[in-house]
Amino acid sequence: MKKSIIMILLISFSLLLVSFTINKVEKKLIDTSKSKIEWYGAKITGKHNGTINLKSGNFIFEKNKLTGGEFVVDMKTIVCIDLNDKIQLKKRLEEHLNSADFFNVEIYPESKFKITSIHTLAPNKYKITGDLTIKNITLPQSCEITFDANKAHGSIIIDRTKYDMTIRSASVFENLGNKMVYDEFELKFSFVF
Repeated sequence: MKKSIIMILLISFSLLLVSFTINKVEKKLIDTSKSKIEWYGAKITGKHNGTINLKSGNFIFEKNKLTGGEFVVDMKTIVCIDLNDKIQLKKRLEEHLNSADFFNVEIYPESKFKITSIHTLAPNKYKITGDLTIKNITLPQSCEITFDANKAHGSIIIDRTKYDMTIRSASVFENLGNKMVYDEFELKFSFVF
């Protein structure tokens, strides 16, 4: 009888441990030194691209499925790479992107994205929606993200005018001619965790 009670207790304890292991929530930190964010913007007379650094970020998984995450971008690291051979133009564009006309990085040094909902599209592929904060303006934004081992990649299209960046926007101003800058810009990201 005593052996039966001990055996039942051991089995119950083992099942309890297994249930905690199965429902384990994992927070995986993103390695910012191995991760990359590229930006792409265009105007009526051409386009530019560059990089911006991820300051911190994480993904949250439960039962190997994405359940959350958040990312912080260091806005003071905006770099234009398509003008590397034109130093003065490169410097002028980077200063303009950092100015109050665009990201105003002295006042708003960080932008953030926090996942609020997730829809599974396929194994390891999700449509995520989250709160995107740029210049202290928070709006919902969605994109697709794909996971492959310890990497995640995707892209997101952002309408800059919704974040108080209306300079040279045809949706705000008339008669801009060849000075017009398109409202949307794209961020392509590749995160390693």
